[in-house]
Amino acid sequence: MIHPTAIVSPHAGIGSNVEVGAYSIIHDDVIIDDGTVISSHVVIHDGARIGKQVTIDSFTSIAGLPQDLSFDRDIKTYASIGDRTTVREGSTINRATKEGEATIIGEDCFLMAVSHLGHDCSIGNRVVIGNNSLLGGFVSVGDFAFLGGNSGIHQFCRIGKGVMFGGDSTATQDVPPFTMIAGRNALFGINLVGLRRRGVSQESIKSLKFCYSEIFGRSGSLKEIARELSSHPEANTVEAQDFLRFFNTSVYNRGFVRPHRENQVLK
Repeated sequence: MIHPTAIVSPHAGIGSNVEVGAYSIIHDDVIIDDGTVISSHVVIHDGARIGKQVTIDSFTSIAGLPQDLSFDRDIKTYASIGDRTTVREGSTINRATKEGEATIIGEDCFLMAVSHLGHDCSIGNRVVIGNNSLLGGFVSVGDFAFLGGNSGIHQFCRIGKGVMFGGDSTATQDVPPFTMIAGRNALFGINLVGLRRRGVSQESIKSLKFCYSEIFGRSGSLKEIARELSSHPEANTVEAQDFLRFFNTSVYNRGFVRPHRENQVLK
């Protein structure tokens, strides 16, 4: 299952039924689990941890050195890819910058062609990242998010669960769960199509609409409004609580994106 022109270190851990295409290179400190397919001309660097039935297309680089001028290349860091994830051609995934830490891609994700995931990113499960999208260092993306083609996310930003990015969108601030963003930091309401496709109840959608309207319709601190709403009887669903909790779990304090017109809220 390994092409004769591929260079695979004898120290790498290769599972059963793994395919490695022509001219691919697999370094020493690499683990690839069962059933994974590595196409031709792939480079898998030290620190890569690749799950089962992953597909990695041609001209990709996995666990390459972080693009961080202060990084010490001698420390041991990782890049982890979950089971059944697909990484299409020309994509790059950099390993983490802190000793023992990993850049993480979850299970059942789909990274389209020429995606870039910077160091220390954390990507949830079932995330789709469109062609030519760029994620800076320490970006986190929640489960079920969909990032349209040419999306750009500034380092240290958080993208919540179930977020939908329009094509050519940019986020330099945190994007709350279950919302839609287009352009630059411009919210366009709740991601109703995504919620309905995943079978989220009408009760939960109604609750999310209420929370969105209250958060962005009032004046004052978004964090304080979210804390107040957390005990409101109309915010008693799992999705509503996830939405409100997001405003008070920020690590890097990037701020939050806002509706694309002043005072635009759902009624």
